[in-house]
Amino acid sequence: MKLGLIAFSVSAALFAQMGCAAEAAQQRDEFFWLGEINKASLVINAEQGLLPKGVSRKIAGGLERVLDNGNKKGGPRPSRVIKFEPYLIKEAGMDATMLHVGRSSQDMHATYYSAIMRDNVLRLSGKLADTMAVINELAKSNVGTIVPNYTNGVAAQPNSYAHYLQGFQSGFARDAERLRQFYARLNLCPMGTTVLNGTGWSLNRERMSNYLGFSAPVPNAYDAAQIKPVDEPVELGSILVSIALHVGSFIQDVSVQYAQPRPWILLQEGGSNTYVSSAMPQKRNPGLMINVRESASNVISEGLSPVIRAHNIVPGMIDPKRVAPNSRMVNDTIKMLDQYMHVLKALRIDPKRSLEELNSDWTASQEIADELMRNYKLPFRVGHHVASKMVSYAKAHNIKPTEFPYAKMQQFYAEVIDKEYPAASRECPMSEADLRKALNPAAIIANRKTSGGPQKAELQKALERTDDVIEQNRKWTKSETMKINESLARLDKDFKAYLD
Repeated sequence: MKLGLIAFSVSAALFAQMGCAAEAAQQRDEFFWLGEINKASLVINAEQGLLPKGVSRKIAGGLERVLDNGNKKGGPRPSRVIKFEPYLIKEAGMDATMLHVGRSSQDMHATYYSAIMRDNVLRLSGKLADTMAVINELAKSNVGTIVPNYTNGVAAQPNSYAHYLQGFQSGFARDAERLRQFYARLNLCPMGTTVLNGTGWSLNRERMSNYLGFSAPVPNAYDAAQIKPVDEPVELGSILVSIALHVGSFIQDVSVQYAQPRPWILLQEGGSNTYVSSAMPQKRNPGLMINVRESASNVISEGLSPVIRAHNIVPGMIDPKRVAPNSRMVNDTIKMLDQYMHVLKALRIDPKRSLEELNSDWTASQEIADELMRNYKLPFRVGHHVASKMVSYAKAHNIKPTEFPYAKMQQFYAEVIDKEYPAASRECPMSEADLRKALNPAAIIANRKTSGGPQKAELQKALERTDDVIEQNRKWTKSETMKINESLARLDKDFKAYLD
C-alpha cells in the first residue's frame, strides 16, 4: 500500500536550545553543591565577622583545592557532608570545621536535593516544550486531514487530525503548568535551618538562598529537612506519571492501526522505526512505538515509587530523598520524550485512506439526529432512534453510508414517528441531499460551531495558542536557568576575593 506522505520539518535550533544549560546542570552533582554551600557559608560568615580574616583565607584556599581535585578526571567527589569534610580538613586544617557551625548535614543535604531536582525540572521543562513544538508542526500539516476518532475503543466521530493533536497538547500544557507550579514550591532554600529547629548562630539565610539561586528560604525550619524533601519527589513523580500517561495513550491509539490490513496511519519503514518479523515476512512491527510504550511504563513505575518509599516512615528518613532514583525518573522521562518525538516525525498519514475508513463506517450518524433536531425541531432521542435503525440495517446488509437508500430512511423515520412521536408528520423532513451532506465527514467538521472545535477558524486559534504556550515555557525555562547561573557566578566572584 502506498501512503500519501505528509511531511513536516522542525528546525534543528528547536532541539539545540538550552543544550548548554542542560549539560551544565548534569554536572551539578552532590559534590558540586556541597562546594557551593561551603563557598556561600564562608563568604557570608566572613562578611558578618563570624570568621577571622586569616581563617577565612585559609579555608577558602583549602576549599578551592578540594574542588580542583574533585574536578580532575577520577578525582574524589564525595556526595555527603561527613565524607566531604575530611578532605577540607586535610587541605585547610581543623579550622575548616568552623564553617559547620550553624548548619548540619540535614539542611545541607536537603539543599542539594532541591537544587539537583531543580536543575532536572528545568531540563524536563525544556524537553516538554520541544515535544509540544514537534506536535504543533505535525498539527499544522494536518488541519484538513479528516480521520476517525475513537471512544471506548470503537470508532466514534470524524475529526480533524490537527484537532485531535491539540487535545493532547492541552494535556501536555497542563503538565508544563504543573512543572512551573511545582518549581515555585521546590525553589526554596533549606540552608540555615540546621537539623530541624534552627541555630543560635546568626547565619544570613536570605543571602544563602540568593547565592545558591533559590527564590527564598524555606519558611519553617522543621519542614526544611524533614517534610519538604519527601514531598518533592512525590509531587514530581505524579507530574511525570501524567506526562507518561499522555504519551502512552497516544502510542496505544496509533498502535490500534497496526491490527488493520490497510491502516491510515503508520510509521515510515526502515531504520529503527519498524522491523520485519523473524517468521512472517508480511509483518512490519512498530518497534519504535513499542520502545516508547515500554519507556512510558517505566516512567510510570518510577514516578509512583517515591510514594512507596515515603509510605510508613517517620519524618526525616532518607528513603524517598536520594538523588539517584529521583534523577533517574526525570532522565527516563526525557528519554521517553526523545523517543516520542522520533515517533511523531516518523508518522505517515494517508488522508484518502482515513476518509475511506470514515465512509466505510457510520461515525457520522449522530449528525442525522442533530440535523433533525436543529433544523426540524424533532426531539433528539427520536432522531437518534431513526439513525440507529438506519445503522443497524446498513450493517446487516453491508451498506456504506454513501450508498444508503434514501427510501429506507423515509421508512424508518415513519416507523419511529408512529411509535414514539405520533404528533409529528410521518413524512421525513430531511431531503436526500441533506442526508448526503449530513453523512459527509468533511462537511461535518467544517460546519462545527463549538468554541474549541475542529473547524478551521477555531483550529487556527488553538495552534496559535499552543505556540504561545510553547514560547512562554521556553522563556520561563531560560529565565529560571539564567537566574541560577547568575547567582552562582556572583557567589564564585565573591568567593574568589578570599583566595590568596
